[in-house]
Amino acid sequence: MSKTLTRADLSNAVYKKIGLSLQECNVLVDSVIEEICTGLEQGDAVKLSSFGTFSLRKKKQRMGRNPKTGIEVPITSRTVLSFNASNLLKSKVNTSLSGTGKKITP
Repeated sequence: MSKTLTRADLSNAVYKKIGLSLQECNVLVDSVIEEICTGLEQGDAVKLSSFGTFSLRKKKQRMGRNPKTGIEVPITSRTVLSFNASNLLKSKVNTSLSGTGKKITP
């Protein structure tokens, strides 16, 4: 069964590696996440070296179809958040999953 990594898990990892108080680690992790959110809110791309890039993409309005009724409906234009993993991250994930028979394609 897979586990979800949470903010608390990240704070505990920082606590174990750096040795600051757990409360200081919580503030540190929250500050990093908040800085990423602020950058994205301002329309900036956020690049974390050896991890990946968060960016915003504008999608145009298009016609979609309700799968239940088959009726065409317009899908409004919108901005979506995308994440592109770095080649290093993809490589690490694929290497660690190769023993389990799973593989993520780039």
